[in-house]
Amino acid sequence: MSTPARIVFYGVAGAGKTTLAARVAERLQIPLTSADSLFWRPGWVKVDVAEQRRLMGEVFAQDRWVVDSAWSSVRTETLERADLLVCLDYPWWLTGSRLLRRTVRRVVTKEHVCNGNVESLRTMLWGREAILVWWLRTVRSRHRSIARLAHLAHPDVVVLRRPADAEEWLATLGG
Repeated sequence: MSTPARIVFYGVAGAGKTTLAARVAERLQIPLTSADSLFWRPGWVKVDVAEQRRLMGEVFAQDRWVVDSAWSSVRTETLERADLLVCLDYPWWLTGSRLLRRTVRRVVTKEHVCNGNVESLRTMLWGREAILVWWLRTVRSRHRSIARLAHLAHPDVVVLRRPADAEEWLATLGG
């Protein structure tokens, strides 16, 4: 496979999509777009779907891009324009423990997530959009989605099942 120019990452919360996407973008010298930074406004206000599509359209207009997540609202468009889909299909216990540690750290340190937003006990535990609730609701369906996506004719698909696989794959990339 030649070096891809338009790459999207997919997986459950806590898999490490943003971290790996940043490493790939740096290695290949391709601009990185954080879907969360585009789609969450200050105060954890979600951007409406029409605006999500418009914002991603601006990203897609570029020749080269790395996107750290394929939100369902723009997944079809993202996959149609991508050269490569990287699926992080890690075990539930790994992604769950990573997500819990990351979220607790962010709550304690008041680390900025995106657009000035910080996580709190409320954003961690309560409501449909709470990150731990979101993970519980999506972990099984993401694994099923990855199984379906792995057979796409376009884009090329890489399925990574453990962090060591990600390291091995990263070492094969040009740059």
